Amino acid sequence: MSDTGTGSATRPRDDSRAPVIVVRNLTMAYGDFVVMRDLNFAINRGDVFIVMGGSGCGKSTLMRHMIGLQEPATGEVLYGNFNFTRADTLERDRVLRNVGVLYQGGALWSSMTLAENVGLPLGEFTDLARAEIRDIASLKLALVGLKGFEDYFPSQISGGMQKRAGIARAIALDPSILFFDEPSAGLDPISSRLLDKLILELRDTLGATVVVVTHELASIFEIGDNSVFLDAESHTMIATGNPRELFEHSTDPRVRRFLTRGREEPAAG
Repeated sequence: MSDTGTGSATRPRDDSRAPVIVVRNLTMAYGDFVVMRDLNFAINRGDVFIVMGGSGCGKSTLMRHMIGLQEPATGEVLYGNFNFTRADTLERDRVLRNVGVLYQGGALWSSMTLAENVGLPLGEFTDLARAEIRDIASLKLALVGLKGFEDYFPSQISGGMQKRAGIARAIALDPSILFFDEPSAGLDPISSRLLDKLILELRDTLGATVVVVTHELASIFEIGDNSVFLDAESHTMIATGNPRELFEHSTDPRVRRFLTRGREEPAAG
C-alpha cells in the first residue's frame, strides 16, 4: 500500500468508531488467474466507502466477495468481530438481513410494479400482511423521490428513476449497511449528482454505512469519506484513504492518473 489518508470529505471523522467491515488478507481468483491479492482494509461505521479503480480491476468482484456471492481464494471478510467468510449459510443469512444491495442497472423485475419490487424482501423476510407491505413500499419509494409511482413498471420510468427504485428495494428492511455497484453508470450528470445527494441523505437518515463501487470521479469526490484503490497492473490495492487527500498528497503515478484524468482539482463538495 503506497498511500494512506484519513479524514472525511463531508463531515468530521470519529476515529474511535469500530469498523463494521474488515477485509483481511483477501485474494480473489478465478482458477489460477489472480484478480486481486493481499487486500487489507476496514470500513468504519457511518462512512461512505469507495471501492475505486480502472475497468477490469475487480471492483464489482470485491463487492460480491464481501456479500458472499463469491468465495475468496484466501483471506476473509469480517462483519464486526463475526467471521463472515467462515460462517455457514444460516449464519450468513442472519448477517445479510442487515445488508441492502443495489446491483448495476437496478436489477428490477420487469414484470412487477415498483411497489411489488420494493415489497419483495418484505414478503420474504417478514410476516407482514400484504397491505402493510404495500404501505412500507410506498414509504420507501417516497424516501427516494418516487411517491406516486407505486404502480408503474420499470419500463415506464427513466434510468435514473430505476436506480432510485432499486435503492428503495435495498432499504426495504432498514439495513445498517448498503452496497451500491456503479450506481451512476449510464446516468446523465444531473441525474448522477441527484443520486449522490440521495446516497448521502440515506446515510444520514438511516445511520447506515455505505459501500460504493464506482470509477466516476464526480461521485468519488462528492460522497467519499474513505476508499480503497485497486490496481489492475499489480493485482493488489495500492492506496487507501479519503479520496480528496489522496488527490492532494498521493505520489503514486497510477493513483494520480486515475484521480486527475485531465482535472486540475476535484469537484467542489
